[in-house]
Amino acid sequence: MLVSLIAAIVAPVLYGIAAVMQAIAVRAASNKPASGAAGGVDPGLVMRLLRQWRFVLSMFLDLLGFVAQLVALHKLPLFAVQAFVASNLAVTAVVASWVMGVTLSWREWAAVFGVVAGVGLLGSTAGAEGAAQVGNVFKLALIVAIAGLTVLGLAAAKLNEPYRTTALGLTAGFGFGVLSIAARVLSGFTPLDLARDPAAYAVAAAGIISFMFYATALESGSVTVATAAVVLAETIPPAVIGVVFLGDQTRPGLAVVAWVGFFIAVASAVMLARFGEAHQTEDVARADAAARRQANAGPAAAGLLSWGPVDLQFFSAHMDTAVLDTAVLDTTGAS
Repeated sequence: MLVSLIAAIVAPVLYGIAAVMQAIAVRAASNKPASGAAGGVDPGLVMRLLRQWRFVLSMFLDLLGFVAQLVALHKLPLFAVQAFVASNLAVTAVVASWVMGVTLSWREWAAVFGVVAGVGLLGSTAGAEGAAQVGNVFKLALIVAIAGLTVLGLAAAKLNEPYRTTALGLTAGFGFGVLSIAARVLSGFTPLDLARDPAAYAVAAAGIISFMFYATALESGSVTVATAAVVLAETIPPAVIGVVFLGDQTRPGLAVVAWVGFFIAVASAVMLARFGEAHQTEDVARADAAARRQANAGPAAAGLLSWGPVDLQFFSAHMDTAVLDTAVLDTTGAS
């Protein structure tokens, strides 16, 4: 149980750091202006992303996070593991404020602490996992769900902002939720077991489809808004399915504490989604300014600006767009 709890804490930290790295990589790889990114999923986006070391490293972090999540699912119920994974939103917000220069208001900081407190309460109420043995019908239903989410995601990609980022994030989140459920009901981990198990194919399909829609959401949207939508969608449905179909439950007498923790975590995530949207124009302005700076600078200068894990051009762009940032904050009303 202790190893699973540690794994449940490590997973969101890795996921949160990877989310910000992917946001930077997606904007750098996008061929679309931020104001006109609607129109569908760009099939060449992933290929361009694979040429960026930040993206490759973020995928490695995601893989490590998924392994930690699998370890957590081995002993903990789905609602507890998903609650811990949901706390990656707080990690994403904090890292985005440091790496991308996004200013978090006091309400957002309060929401960050609320997410941590909520999932802490919820995680502390977790009892032993329920029975993970389900029939092939249940597992095949997961594959059908992924097919349906693919259709919904393609439709969501054609929406205009501000609905596009939220819709794509929700679709990706539901897909990641299916991935967690499928990972929970895997029959075994040997190559032969995986080849025979429909849940293994659901894991693979859900991972690919969900990440593609998540990357598309980040292409023009706020990293906090997109991640908040993902967290909400990947947390609530698996928690319900775990209780209803897989026998997950809280420890005796702690059901009320679990509901309180769940409410705090979800309400805090909604607060981050609402106020994170105020930074969307701010984030796009910085990314555009950074792109112009790199285009106007010579190769040597561009290389100097990109020497470390974080492009210094994002920080210098912040100084160039200070007047614009003030206008954005005044227009949106964010503090």
